Amino acid sequence: MAEFLEVAFNVPLPGTFTYRNLPAKGAAIGLRVSAPFGRRELVGWVVGESDTSSLPPTQIKAITRTVDAEPLFGAATTGLARWMAGMYLSGLGECLAAMLPSGRREIGAPALASDDLPIVDHALVLSDEQRSALERITSAPSGTWYLSGLTGSGKTEVFLQAAEASLAEGRGAIYLVPEIALTGQVVEAARLRFGERCAVLHSRLSPSNRLSEWRRILRGEADVVIGARSAVFAPVTKLGLIIIDEEHEGSYKASNAPRYHARQVAMKRAAMEGARLVMGSATPSAEAWHLMAEGGVEKLGLTRRLAGGALPKVEVVDLSGEGSPISSRLAEAVRDAHRRGGQSILFLNRRGFSYFFRCKSCGAEIRCRHCSVALTYHKDRNALVCHWCGYRVPPPRSCPECGSLDVGWSGFGTEQVEEEATRLFPDLRIGRLDADTVAKKGELERVLGDFREGRLDLLLGTQMVAKGLNFPLVKTVGVVLADTSLNLPDFRAAERAFSLVVQVAGRAGRFSPDGLVIIQTLRPHSYVIRHAAALDVAGFYEEELAVRRELGFPPYARLIRLVFRAREHERAPAAARAFAQALAPSIPAGAELLGPAECPIALVAGTARWQLIVRAPGIAAIHRAVGELLSTWERPAGLRLEVDVDPVSLM
Repeated sequence: MAEFLEVAFNVPLPGTFTYRNLPAKGAAIGLRVSAPFGRRELVGWVVGESDTSSLPPTQIKAITRTVDAEPLFGAATTGLARWMAGMYLSGLGECLAAMLPSGRREIGAPALASDDLPIVDHALVLSDEQRSALERITSAPSGTWYLSGLTGSGKTEVFLQAAEASLAEGRGAIYLVPEIALTGQVVEAARLRFGERCAVLHSRLSPSNRLSEWRRILRGEADVVIGARSAVFAPVTKLGLIIIDEEHEGSYKASNAPRYHARQVAMKRAAMEGARLVMGSATPSAEAWHLMAEGGVEKLGLTRRLAGGALPKVEVVDLSGEGSPISSRLAEAVRDAHRRGGQSILFLNRRGFSYFFRCKSCGAEIRCRHCSVALTYHKDRNALVCHWCGYRVPPPRSCPECGSLDVGWSGFGTEQVEEEATRLFPDLRIGRLDADTVAKKGELERVLGDFREGRLDLLLGTQMVAKGLNFPLVKTVGVVLADTSLNLPDFRAAERAFSLVVQVAGRAGRFSPDGLVIIQTLRPHSYVIRHAAALDVAGFYEEELAVRRELGFPPYARLIRLVFRAREHERAPAAARAFAQALAPSIPAGAELLGPAECPIALVAGTARWQLIVRAPGIAAIHRAVGELLSTWERPAGLRLEVDVDPVSLM
C-alpha cells in the first residue's frame, strides 16, 4: 500500500493534490476518499499513488477515510479524464465528477416502461440496405461509420444487431440516446434482446441506483449499456462498439464544466480502446455531414421505410394572411385525418400562451427584471413568466411605459394553439406535451400512452413530440410555425430549424403511404423551409455549408467561447476586456478575437454576461494560447468564467 496518494477534487482548479494514506485500511487508485481541503472536507478520486513525495512532510495532510470498498475506475478512465481536462480546459476532478456516479449505497435499479410499440426479443430479418450496412460495420474491428437514413428506415435494428455482433466477439457495447424518457423503445428492445447483460444509465436514476448499475458494469455482469450523454463513460471492459443515435441532438453537449461533447469523447475513447464507432440520424450535424463529405467517416445510407410507409406529402402554408395559428388548410387536414380514423400531431417549439406581452400603442414589451428576455404570457396561470430564471408577475392592465390600456399578447405558444384547437375541433380528444404539462410526475408517460392506445386524436407540443415517437395511426403532422428558431442570433439557427422540421415530419406516414405534413411559416421562400419541405438533407447542407464557409464558422473553423458572468454588472465587461487584451499578443496568425461583447441574452437571473470568442481554422494554436493564459490569469473577485471549447450555441 502506497504512503502518498494523488487526489483530484471536483473544483475548477488544475492539477491534483497530495495526501498521506491511512496506515491500516488505506486507499488505492480508483477509490473515492474524503479529505480536508482548505476549511472544507471534500470527496475526491485517487488517481495516483507513490511511496515518496517532494513536498515537506508538514505540508501533507492525511485523508480522513475511504468511501469505497472496491475501485470505481481504472487506468482507462483516468486516461480519458486527463484527455478531457486538457481538451476542455477543465480540472481533472471536474472531469471525473462528470464521468463517475456519486451514490453512497447500492440498491436495485427500476425497470423502465416502453414509450413506444411492442418490441420483439429476437433479431429481425434485415433488408438488403440494412444487411449491407451491418456487414460494413462488422468488416473491421475498429473504425467510424455514419448510418444516414430517413426516419423509419430501420437504423435501430442495425444498431442492435451491431451490438449483438460485438458481444459475439467477446466485446461490450455502449448505446447513446439523446433522452431516455423519449427512447423507451430502444431501452425495452435492448432489455428483451440482452436480458441481464443490459444496464441502463440515465438522469432519472437516483445516485444509489446509478452506482449499482455502474458496479454491475465494472464486474462484467452487464456489457451492453444504454444511456444519455454521460453513459459514454460507462466502464465496459473490452469495449467493442459505441453507438450514437440521433447524433445531431444538442443534448450530447454538456452545459456545465467540463463542457464536453459526447461525440468527441466517443471518438477519442473508440480510438483509445480500438472500438467501432457508429453514429446515426436522419438529419446529421453539419460537422458529421462535412466529415462524410471529406471521407473522414464512411457514410452508410438507408433510403426506404420498412413498415409499409412512404415519405409523406409535404405542403408549405404562408401564415401571413391567416388570422389563426392553425391555418384553414391545416384545420382541414386534421379533420380529414380524423374522418379516416387517423391521428394528428401539431408541433410548435414555444410553450406558454404567447411569446410576449406588449403595448400596442408604444410597442413596449414587458421584460424580465432579472434577464434580458421578454416574459412569456401563460394564460392558464394568468402570469407573465421568464423561462430562463422563473420570475413571474401578473399581466399589467396598462402599459408601464405610456399608460395605454391597449396592451395584450403577441405571437402564440402551445397554450394558445391548444385553445384554438379546442375551438376548431370540438369533437376531437386533444393532449398537450410541453415543459409545463410534463412537470407533473407521470404525465409524459400518461399522455404518450393515451395517444399510442388511440384515446387521443390530436397531440400538440414542443420538441418532445418531434423525437423518437413512432405511432402507426399518425397521418397528419402540422408544424405550426417553422420559423421559431430561425430568428435566433446563432450560427446554428438554420441547422436547428431544418432538423426540427424534418424530424417532426418523420412522425407522419411511417406505416401507411398517405402521410401529410403541413409546414406553416412566415418565410416560405427561405432555403431552410424549401429544403425541409422537400425533405432534402443533401440540398440543405450544400447551401448551409456554403454559408458557413463564407462566414468562417464550424466546420470550417474552430471556436473557443469564454463567457464572463458577474452580479455587479460592470465587472463582466471589464474582465472580458482585460482577458482579451492579455490574450491578443499570443493569438497566432490566421486566428482572430471576436468581441468582447454582450451575449445575445445579456442578463440571466440578475447576472451580466459578456463573451469573447476565439476563432481559427484549427484548434491547436488557440487552444494552447487560451490554456496558457488561463493557467496564470487571476480571476477577479465576484466573477465567474465559463470556458467552452467547440460551443454548439453562442446565445
